[in-house]
Amino acid sequence: MGQWVSPDAIATLLSNPKPDSLTDIPEIIVQITKLEPKGKSYGFDANDGKMKIKAIFNSRLSSEIISGNIQNLGLIRILDYTVNEIPSKSENYLIITKCEVVSPALAMEIKDEKNEELGEKKEESGIILKPKQEHEIKGEVKKESSGILLKPKQEMVAKSAAQIVNEQHRNMAPTARMAMTRRVHPLVSLNPYQGNWTIKVRVTSKGNMRAYKNARGEGCVFNVELTDEDGTQIQATMFNEAARKFYDKFQLGKVYYISKGTLRVANKQFRTVQNDYEMTLNENSEVEEASNEAAFIPETKFNFVPIDQLGPCVNSTELVDVIGIVQSVSPTMSIRRKSNNEIVPKRDITIADETRKTVVVSLWNDLATDLGQELLDLADKSPVVAIKSLKVGDFQGVSLSTLGRSIVQINPDIPESKKLRCWYDSEGKETSMASVGSGLSPSTKSGGRSMYSDRVSISHITSNPSLGGDKPAFFSIRAYTSFIKPDQSMWYRACKACNKKVTEGVGGGYWCEGCQKNDAECSLRYIMVVKVSDASGEGWVSAFNEEAEKIIGCSADELDKLKSEEEGGSYQLKLKEATWNPHLFRVSVAQNEYNNEKRQRITVRAVAPVDFAAESRYLLEDISKMKGSQ
Repeated sequence: MGQWVSPDAIATLLSNPKPDSLTDIPEIIVQITKLEPKGKSYGFDANDGKMKIKAIFNSRLSSEIISGNIQNLGLIRILDYTVNEIPSKSENYLIITKCEVVSPALAMEIKDEKNEELGEKKEESGIILKPKQEHEIKGEVKKESSGILLKPKQEMVAKSAAQIVNEQHRNMAPTARMAMTRRVHPLVSLNPYQGNWTIKVRVTSKGNMRAYKNARGEGCVFNVELTDEDGTQIQATMFNEAARKFYDKFQLGKVYYISKGTLRVANKQFRTVQNDYEMTLNENSEVEEASNEAAFIPETKFNFVPIDQLGPCVNSTELVDVIGIVQSVSPTMSIRRKSNNEIVPKRDITIADETRKTVVVSLWNDLATDLGQELLDLADKSPVVAIKSLKVGDFQGVSLSTLGRSIVQINPDIPESKKLRCWYDSEGKETSMASVGSGLSPSTKSGGRSMYSDRVSISHITSNPSLGGDKPAFFSIRAYTSFIKPDQSMWYRACKACNKKVTEGVGGGYWCEGCQKNDAECSLRYIMVVKVSDASGEGWVSAFNEEAEKIIGCSADELDKLKSEEEGGSYQLKLKEATWNPHLFRVSVAQNEYNNEKRQRITVRAVAPVDFAAESRYLLEDISKMKGSQ
């Protein structure tokens, strides 16, 4: 019997959008039309002659398309699928996770209509695709009056998906049969609008249990990174009861079935994997370890940033990976946290790479005591160290700090490590190194990049509202402070220990939520907006304490005393003296949402006075570049 496009195939898919098991899937054959790349996968329109539906192949099927096995206008038998409804677009999307090729490309798109001129014939059972005679070329497609004919690839009776599954069931042990009937969704098919789903994933990264404290109370949280068999990743987070319930259950490298979780759009500033969604598991979520699945510690994938290119990442929420030769290791220090007064161990290491730049990396907690001691013992051998997920700060210009999710590997067996070791042994150990933070700004603590790097005009920032959409953008500007609002709230009351905002205590004094104590006194810290101007235009920027002190010329406490004077003339005079002074500003540009409307926010990250000699050299160099480009 010939192969055919299944009648009402699309309607069958829509009537059962999420089959509970593979045995629930009838034989469904559709034609591929409008096949085109969609990111890492391929999208197409599934056609049964009567209806069409937007569809996408699972990314693991991309190799079948690239090799030519799956072709546009060809026929496929769908073995596993999910139909997702997209409420915002009022349409359905078919995600195909398993299929087999029935036919290569046909001569035309199949349409379920009578066309006597072409002699096409339509039957109730569908559009007939009959195999050719044995002497004809296999796979060749031919149109005859009886329909669209094709030769099957092999001389055997084609089995439906249901037949194959039933045969497998008969040969399976009971536990394996249960796993076969479990409906597993690929991660790529999940979205926040789905109901029940089950995923099968491997734990590829596990963070530490962390305690938090905020206005709503205190609790604990940890997260894991999960990867399915297609290589798709997602981050899952658990709070409080769920965190305590699943922390010991999740083991790095093991495989689990997970269900009854929720999804939401991922916060791009804090996500650690490439996925538009992030998962939350609560105490009612189900996590079951998959039996007969070998556990292994997955290979850590790095995306190294050269040390001399760390500047643009300063104070960004984006985490970075680095690799370098260990130059020095400090003893362990005890640091008191400002947030909760907890004492934690810290150790600093200095690393260098082929850019001949060095940077200080701060190791915290167990990384400082355990791995840090190992590095101290190996320091005279200058080991290679690769570190994943570091935060970039502006201490000494540029500095790096580990987090709870950071991963440190000593002398890793990767090509980058071997290349770095070869460079260091041949020439690096005799090369003079310079700190990446040195010479970056007129003041060593005034910013992560030179005040003469990424120099733009104010209008370049204000005329481009899309700047800072995905992540903060950093620029340098030379401008005048043209206006400071005298009636704005220019400061807040801060704890002298941790600089967090304080409130008036019940029995007097000031209560700090972070330190959990009451103090008799507090300090004032700037939080203000200033209008800056240059030849191209003007704009409002936000400035915080250290930067605002350089703009105003005094501390917030000193300015408050001037304001409290009876006449208040000294306060107005001080603000007037602070205007129309030239400064070099290092600023970040980001998008903030206010009343469901995105607004551009420019924040001062560093301020320095104009060094006219350095400014003249910069202008002469800029003129030379302009002449050279003509």
